Amino acid sequence: MGFLSVLSFAHKLVSERLRPGDTAVDATAGTGADTLFLAKTIGTKGHVHAFDIQEQALMLTRDRLAKESPGALAGITLHHQSHALMKSSIPEHDHGHVGAIMFNLGYLPVDSSDKQIMTETASTLEALEAAIELLRPGGIVTIVLYPGHRGGDAEANAVQAWAAKLPQQSVQTILYRGLQRSEAPYLIALERKKTL
Repeated sequence: MGFLSVLSFAHKLVSERLRPGDTAVDATAGTGADTLFLAKTIGTKGHVHAFDIQEQALMLTRDRLAKESPGALAGITLHHQSHALMKSSIPEHDHGHVGAIMFNLGYLPVDSSDKQIMTETASTLEALEAAIELLRPGGIVTIVLYPGHRGGDAEANAVQAWAAKLPQQSVQTILYRGLQRSEAPYLIALERKKTL
């Protein structure tokens, strides 16, 4: 049978915590897989904010969403900007009320993408700090990391070090990782407790 992939495990964790009508964030829209997953999970009364710096990623996300039945998804706002700006881009009335924020770091996973454009450690850490503040108590952040590509190992190490220093009284953290391949993708998940 095997264990769940890191992406499937991220979806499982998020689906267990999201409620219909929630606000959710895809911090790295990419091809739109997580945006679509979130929009289906929270339903038509919810709202998803999806961020990406690449227009190609937002086009792929739009194309994926367009294949779905009209009226079957949450409202979706696509932001053509860095995830580091999510706090200022998400309406203030949602601050402290977001149910889930998903990060899938690295570069756009399509053949035609520019592999030089990828998430960067500084903006990722800034976005993660904002994500903790945006979450409601019981809300979750999932971060899929890719140490196997150029620059991915440094970003993964920095994110893991950041997560390990979060105060236990306000944030619970877990690591989901295969042990046989050090370059394989892995997952860090954070759950906000009642106090920050």
